[in-house]
Amino acid sequence: QVQLVESGGGLVQAGGSLRLSCETSGGIVNVSNMGWFRQAPGKQRELVARITRSGYANYADSVKGRFTISRDNTKRTVYLQMNSLKPEDTAVYYCNADLLRLGVSRFDAYWGQGTQVTVSS
Repeated sequence: QVQLVESGGGLVQAGGSLRLSCETSGGIVNVSNMGWFRQAPGKQRELVARITRSGYANYADSVKGRFTISRDNTKRTVYLQMNSLKPEDTAVYYCNADLLRLGVSRFDAYWGQGTQVTVSS
């Protein structure tokens, strides 16, 4: 029943911008840490950005200054604003969230289906 629905991926030219969204739903009582990961072909999955419930964020060095992560706790949604995109940003981007479900005493990690971001030169 828990779902992480992503949107906003696509094809963009180098220097352009994209905004990714990830909405969580399905019997969720509370949402803790949320973040974005990415995986390029032949590469390991890496953390792009992470944000706590209180709004504290951190970023991978490769995206710092270009990407901004934010969240709306009412909508239980996390966003990733990506500016000054580079071809090396091309990857499948995955939404991640630590969620507390109704009737459960601990948070569990959930993942979105992944959305393709392609940056052309």
